[in-house]
Amino acid sequence: MQARPYQADSIRFGYEALRRDPQARPLQVIPTGGGKTIILSTIARDVTTHWGGRCLILSHVKELVGQSAAEILEVDSTLDVGVYSAGLKRRETENAIITAGIQSVYKRAAELGPFNMVIVDEAHLIPPDGEGMYRTFLQDAAMVNPKFRLMGLTATPYRLSSGLIYGEGEIFTEIAYEVGVRELIADGYLSPLVSKRVTEFDDSGIRVTRGDYNASDMESSMLQTVSEAVRETIGRTKDRNSVLIFSAGVSHAVEICNFLQSAGETVALITGDTDPAERDETIVKFKAGEIKYLVNVNVLTTGFNAPNVDAVVLLRSTLSPGLYYQMVGRGFRLFPGKRNCLILDFGGNVMRHGPVDQVNIGHGKKRKGEAGEAPSKVCPQCQSENAAGRALCVDCGFAFPIQEKPKHEAEADDVAPLSGEITEDVFEVHDTEFYLHTKMGADETAPKTMRVDYMVSSGNSISEWICIEHDGFAGDKARKWWAERSRLPMPHTAADAVNIARLGGLSVTREITRRKVSGERFSSLVDYVLDERPEVGEAGADPLEEFEENRGLKQLALIDPDDVPF
Repeated sequence: MQARPYQADSIRFGYEALRRDPQARPLQVIPTGGGKTIILSTIARDVTTHWGGRCLILSHVKELVGQSAAEILEVDSTLDVGVYSAGLKRRETENAIITAGIQSVYKRAAELGPFNMVIVDEAHLIPPDGEGMYRTFLQDAAMVNPKFRLMGLTATPYRLSSGLIYGEGEIFTEIAYEVGVRELIADGYLSPLVSKRVTEFDDSGIRVTRGDYNASDMESSMLQTVSEAVRETIGRTKDRNSVLIFSAGVSHAVEICNFLQSAGETVALITGDTDPAERDETIVKFKAGEIKYLVNVNVLTTGFNAPNVDAVVLLRSTLSPGLYYQMVGRGFRLFPGKRNCLILDFGGNVMRHGPVDQVNIGHGKKRKGEAGEAPSKVCPQCQSENAAGRALCVDCGFAFPIQEKPKHEAEADDVAPLSGEITEDVFEVHDTEFYLHTKMGADETAPKTMRVDYMVSSGNSISEWICIEHDGFAGDKARKWWAERSRLPMPHTAADAVNIARLGGLSVTREITRRKVSGERFSSLVDYVLDERPEVGEAGADPLEEFEENRGLKQLALIDPDDVPF
């Protein structure tokens, strides 16, 4: 199985972080459904077969331990993989690669022997009071091999109870690589999401306990509206095949199931007390399409993989941005015939935390009615939830009125009223992101481009594609674009261009001007306000070598594969 471009970038950037700083403990952030298994497998294979070391993959959840081992072997059946988990009744210690539950091994580092690489899978599951087990194991592992290295993989670099999992005082030091939900959807690797406005529950009077809504209070509130919510869910999901429902508690879940069954729907329930064999059988039937509605009580989040889910119903509310992301993320995976995944949010979570590609950790403690700009807005035409800065509805194409006037007093409407009329809007750029872009379905030898995302007001972005590897007019245009921003020669590959851009080799963009012609599908960027081009060294020196020396980093595309990162 070949790694996708962003998966290969993640591995490369992770190795570079380890090589750059002997004390680095980097995180790699890959969205749910983005394929972390190929990343884990490649790192484990590199460590064991290419560099002759051993690799340990730790998880906080028993189900992930066996799942990780099986998936790694699916990617490469030649790897020597063992499992250490009391819950799975397996205690293998001699393998080159071992997947283990932290609860089973945190006092057994000496028994497992020396490892060169330790990877924490689903690192967001490390609770503040659970770091003790990880720290205990890592301290003991360092006594067995003082030079072992640590990496983490997660879809959300913050805990379910809020709070970043990297930085000062945390186990991990930095994010080495992060790819966004929006980028993977745009490139066809994740399913688009559509969120429809539904009747939301009132959180006034609900107590907050340990950073989230009090479970008993929330369930009591949700029980008062269960019949209306279920009727609305059935109406909204008539054209859906596999609907995953998150409830506020066991009593609430039972009531939901009762109403669905009385309406003639096929439904099943999974709670924390469900017998494991019954749970597995239920999930198999749900994946096979024999059950349309699967209700659960906070158990089918991290590690639950059902690509056929084409609707997620949040019949609960949470102040945790991580839990919100994990629930909605169950709909990200692609599946034959699946056009998108519908999100029905009865708990006000989208309005509280923002769209999942722009989750705002700072909104985790806000309640309905509190001050602060809403991170999303509702389309008046189709009731879809949209990012606050979108000009057009993601579902029906409705053109939202512009809330912020352009600097040159352009028309209030986003689309000119007459065919062929030209409008230009000026946007202040708050940040710029660079990505390697491979067209979905293109041959691997096809030219790649560098996608540039300009982050403008209200969390919106405007993108352009720079054709670094193209010939003709597109290539000439790319060379002109590059020369205006860098004193370095334009590289031959888009991957090298992205690396240089991310390392600060291009001018900072302050403003962009977008031109739109009424009746034409695409807009274009026609003007930029740029800072001075970065200095790269003395005259006569090789500019790329000077750039790398000044930054203290090697160009990632030029890393020697024999340079062991541990």
